[in-house]
This record gives sequence, structure tokens and C-alpha cells, in this order.
Amino acid sequence: MSEATIFVAESGAARVSPDGPVRQPANSSYVELGPAFAGAVVAAAAFFVLLAFASAIGLAVSSASPTWRDTSVGLTVLSGAWVVLSAVGSFALGGYITGRLRARWDAAADEIHFRDGVHGLLVWGLAVIIGVGMTWAAATTLTNSKAPSTAPRNTLVNEPGFLTYELDRLFRSDRTPQSGDAEARAEAGRIIQTALGHTDISADDRAYLVRLVAARTGLPPNDADRRVQQIISESRDAASKARHSAVILGFTLAAALVAAAGAAWGAAVAGGRHRDQDLAPSLHFSRW
Repeated sequence: MSEATIFVAESGAARVSPDGPVRQPANSSYVELGPAFAGAVVAAAAFFVLLAFASAIGLAVSSASPTWRDTSVGLTVLSGAWVVLSAVGSFALGGYITGRLRARWDAAADEIHFRDGVHGLLVWGLAVIIGVGMTWAAATTLTNSKAPSTAPRNTLVNEPGFLTYELDRLFRSDRTPQSGDAEARAEAGRIIQTALGHTDISADDRAYLVRLVAARTGLPPNDADRRVQQIISESRDAASKARHSAVILGFTLAAALVAAAGAAWGAAVAGGRHRDQDLAPSLHFSRW
């Protein structure tokens, strides 16, 4: 490298050539998408692996298991901390890779700092887009795999997922299940949802729900009415926990992404400094 010539293109980007200066086109861009995309892929992959590991050991923020309703505060905090640390570490790795891969510039130190940091933010943005795409694809695949292909479409999407257990208890009976129970469960779920807000269930809806439960389970009207009241009360608790879980999940992901943006910026700047000043240790493994 001591005999190589570092030249400055008209665009401000520097290149190294052993044979002398080679000028780039004047309209070449300051943004280098190749290193940014490479860092984004590494960041998204690392974040996905760390979240998969968290799910395997029980540190997922949300879970398909009904036991999420009984999740302790300590476990929720630990899960959130894991998400934040995973995002910071993954995006810092991607930003550093981008900073090291970029070409050198001959410019003021503050300008180089800014350009490296912007490339770190570009890594962050691309990795978020990749992560959203992976999440959407996984959710679509999971939904399609769970939905029976022969079932009518309107019986697959209307039953509230977080009320599945309550609907099981609402229609629990020793009688042989009747045809059309899926429609009855979906309708009961929609009626119960009207009671989960600030207003209570209407008298007409409550009476209809009592008759529906009595017809499906064979319970006397008084027992069916008590069961409906109990299930509505439990559903309110389940809805409250679902709201809290959604708030915690949203806040945790938002905090993780904000921290990840700062980590990507700082790591890209550090990578650029190591690139320009040859501060990083060599990763070349010599043969002994």
C-alpha cells in the first residue's frame, strides 16, 4: 500500500491504484448501495437469528401459547431488554461492515463522519424493510398453513384469536357437537367484542347469546345466563391483557429500532475510521 497512489475523483470519492490516478465520472454518487446492502443483509439476518434463539429459550415478547396471559413482569422486562440488545448488536454489526467496505474519501473529517453515519442509517432502513418483508412472509405462510383449504372463507377469519379459550368455555358441553358450531362461535365472539369497550353488551345481544349458549350446550336458561356473564367478565380481562401486551410489544420494538439506528450510525462511523486510519487488527490468518 505504501507505493499505491490514492487519488480523489471529481465526485469526492477516493480510489487506490498501483499505476496512478484513475478518475471517476463527475456525476457518480456519494451513496454506495453495495456496502449498505451487504450490511443490511447481515444486520437483518443476525437480528432474526437472535430473536429465534430468544423464542427457543422462552424470551419471546409475544407467544402463540395461552400462557402469555400469565407472563410475569420480570420476564416481560427481560424479553424487552433482549430485543433491544439484539437490535443494537445486529445493526451495529451491519453498520460497521458497511463502514469498512466503503471506499475512502478525501474530505474534511466532519464530512466523512456525516457520510459514514448516513450509510449506517441506510443500513438501518434497508434492514428494517427486509425484516418487515420476512415477517409478512412468515405470517402469511403460517396463516395459510393453519386455514383448512376446504372450509368456507367466512368461518376462518371472524373468530377473535385472543378469545378462543373463552369461546371454548362458553360452548363447553358433553353433548355431541352440532354442525354450524364454527359460525356460532364466530357470532358469539363478535357479540362479546361489543362488551369489551366502554359500553356494556346490549340487552338484546345478551338475551340472544344466552339462547345461543343454551341451544348449543343444553344448559337451563339461568345457568346459560350465568355462564355468559362469567365469560364476558373473563373476556374483558383477556382483552385488557392483550392491549397491554400490544403496547409493550410496540413500545419495545420502537425503542429497539431507535436504539438500533443510533448503533448503526455510530458503528458505521467507527468502521470508516478504522478503514481510513488502519486501526482495526488484521483478520488475515497466515499459514504456519
